[in-house]
Order: sequence, then structure tokens, then C-alpha cells
Amino acid sequence: MMAHGALIVGAGQAGLQLAVSLRDHGYDGPVTLVGDEGSYPYQRPPLSKDFLRGERGLDSLLLRKPELLRAKDIEVRTGTRVTELVAGESGGYANTSEGVELPFRHLALTTGVRPRRLPVAGSDASNVLCLRTVEDARRLQDVLGTAHRIVVVGGGFIGLEAAAVMSSQGKQVTVVEAQDRLLARVAGPVLGEFYRRMHEKRGVDVLLRTIVTGLGVGSDGRVTEVVLSDGKSLSCDAVLVGIGVERDRTFADQLGLTWDGGILVDQHARTSRAGVVAAGDCTAAPNPFADGAVVRLESVQNAVDQAKAAAASLCGAMPPKPGVPWFWSDQGAVKLQMAGLTQGYDDYLVRGEVDSETFSVIYFRQDRFIGIEAVNRPTDFMFARKVLASTGEIRRGSDTVLADPSVPLKDILVPS
Repeated sequence: MMAHGALIVGAGQAGLQLAVSLRDHGYDGPVTLVGDEGSYPYQRPPLSKDFLRGERGLDSLLLRKPELLRAKDIEVRTGTRVTELVAGESGGYANTSEGVELPFRHLALTTGVRPRRLPVAGSDASNVLCLRTVEDARRLQDVLGTAHRIVVVGGGFIGLEAAAVMSSQGKQVTVVEAQDRLLARVAGPVLGEFYRRMHEKRGVDVLLRTIVTGLGVGSDGRVTEVVLSDGKSLSCDAVLVGIGVERDRTFADQLGLTWDGGILVDQHARTSRAGVVAAGDCTAAPNPFADGAVVRLESVQNAVDQAKAAAASLCGAMPPKPGVPWFWSDQGAVKLQMAGLTQGYDDYLVRGEVDSETFSVIYFRQDRFIGIEAVNRPTDFMFARKVLASTGEIRRGSDTVLADPSVPLKDILVPS
């Protein structure tokens, strides 16, 4: 079988964007997008918010309508799991769970991540849930129809967003977090403490420095109790687990790709093997906004930007300039927007009053502005994102002026 065209393994945000971008660059070979879920590529962020609340259906989440993909001659194989990848110098083929062999000349890996499971007995019970796919969200909706007491394990974005929805529906929600603050992996201490107080004010119980050590399973096979590291236990009707994600290195090993906690790619989304690119959550890449350090980003922005770079690389075009990393989280009426990478900061400044639920946290490294966390301050976020993308270095100005929310950031943060 002659190898031809592009095969994209993984039909999420990155995979869909890569397929469309190939056509935008004039790629005229077959383009096949393979995903193991039963639906066309869709947006994941609304699953823990609008979709969970029942305000949006799957059709409204689709990234492209099926007819638009057909018009671009992009074949989408849903419900198809790739079991093996074999590649040579001029292409290769994929074997699928259906026993089908899919040839390719170019290969793109956009396999995303999978939720980390709770490492205790009973975690496979029907009312112990995660929230990654539309089917996960539907199962959670079904459980919430009768459940009242919910334990959320993990104080990251997914757990907190879902906690906000469930609390607003009158559920009794407890968040259990092993670290000493919420959002410890992705945000600073001011934001972590703010969200603890914000959720508690809305009726959510938050337990920090607490580990789940066991699950009590009833005679019907459902979890009825969560056992904690302090010896206490929580009665519950359901458990939602949001303790991070894992990347599957199976394909990287099959193809001999360099691995660094994810498939290592360069700024052009190229892997260590010619003709193979990778994009999205499954990757690790040096990032100019982290002074070139290798980072693993889980965001829509990164998935889209890397996918565009990957398509350009396969077409021999110049990839776009790396974009400023940015993220967002909607938790009830509180909208968080973040720009830049703040790991390694050595100082920060709060702009506005935290208790007002309208403030920003500005981060510095050696007096250089490197990032922002903006809570209900979209103007601060938008300008900070714009200025981070500029070529000049943004130096720290007067703290008194910077902390005054009445002074626009555009009058303070100016590239040198």
C-alpha cells in the first residue's frame, strides 16, 4: 500500500486545527483525522460550565460542522482507536482497532491527555467520575440528577469550575486538595487564597493539605464515603476526580520520538523524526516566554498555535511566531484571565482590592514584567497580553501607580 497524504491521530482542538490549516496552506493530498470518541471534534472548556449546566448541547460545541469539513475534503474517522504506528523514511501506516490499515506520507500526533485516576481501591465505581469528554459530562449530569453530596478531589480548574456549577444547583460540595492552596500548579498564592474564600462564601467547603486515602463502597457498588488523611471521612453521593492528567507515550516509543514528559517538539512543532509533527496537550516544547525552558501547556491557545505551526512545517511554509500563552477559567460570575508564564517569578503586585472580586496580580522576574492574573478585569488582561507579545522588554514602574486600578495599564507598562 503506497503511503500518501497526512494522517492526524487525535481529533481534538489541535487535530482539527491542524487539518484545516493544512488545507489553508494548499496541502492537496488526502487528510484523515482519526479520533476514538464517537463525535466530531468539539470544544472541551464548556463541558465543566455551560454544558454541565445544561445550557448548551453537543451541536453547539462542534469546532466545525461536518459539512464544512467534507467541503475541505477532510475525512474524519470517529470512534476509531489507533493501536499501532509504523513509519519509515517516506511514510508509514497506522493499524486501528477495527483492523483497518491507514497509510500516510506525513504523520501528526495530537493525542491530548487523559485524566489521572485516583490511586485507591474503589475508584472504578460508577459514581466516581472525571470530566474530560462529552460522555464524562453526560455521566456527571445523570449522577447529579439524584446526588446531593458531592466530593471534588483536586483544586484545579476543572474541579473548581464544576464545583461552582454544582454549588449553584444547590448541591453540598466539598473540595479536597492535597496542596496548601487551590490552583497550586498554575497560579500564585494570592489567587489560590482568593478562590478558597470565594468558593467558601458561596457554600463550598474547601479542605487543604488533605489527601484521599480510601473510598467506602456500599453493597450496590457505589461509593458512599471518602476517607481522608486526617482520619476523618465524608459521606457522599458522588465523587468527581480532577487531580491532573497523564500523557501516553505509547506512540512516541513506537516511533522512537524524544520524550520529555510529553512528545518533545521544537517551535515549529517538529518531533525528533522527520515527517512527524505533534501539537497540543500531548507535547512538551521550549517556550520563549519561559526563557526557552521546556514546558507542557494544556490550553486552547497552545493547541491552536502548535497545530498551525505543525501544518506549516509539513507544507514547507514559515510557521507563525509563537503566541503569548494565555488561559481562562469561568467559575460562576468570576472570570479569570491569565497571560504569560509566571513560573520562576520573584515578586508580584496586587492591582485593586481582592475582596471586591475585581483585581489583577502582576508578576515580575528581576523587575521584568512576565505575566498577569486578571479577575474580572478584562481590560488589564487584554493590554498585558498585547504588551507581552511586543518585542521590547517591559520594565517595572512605580509600585504605587501600578497598584492603582484607576490608572490604565497602557499608561504604565510600556516596552523599552
